Amino acid sequence: MIAAASAVIMGALILPVRDMPIDDGLLIDVTFDPSRGYIATHAKLPQPVIALSLTVLRARIGAQLGGAERVHLKLDRAARAQRDEWRCGGAARASNTRPV
Repeated sequence: MIAAASAVIMGALILPVRDMPIDDGLLIDVTFDPSRGYIATHAKLPQPVIALSLTVLRARIGAQLGGAERVHLKLDRAARAQRDEWRCGGAARASNTRPV
């Protein structure tokens, strides 16, 4: 009986949290082209936004949208791979002289 009551109470606490919106931000699709850089597209953007870094891309998108909306970048596989390569240092850090 106590277990059933606690399950009902927990269910009552979880349901309102699940129904709440996560965020009211704008989800922008981003891809990477080696010859141009990161390319962002969305229906609210008048034209694709291009930048060499994700920070600059986010700033340019915010400037085009008036800065009023929260911008979330949805990176595709190519954009994620490029971001991860920059984070790790890419070929510049590759070395076979590290101690084992």
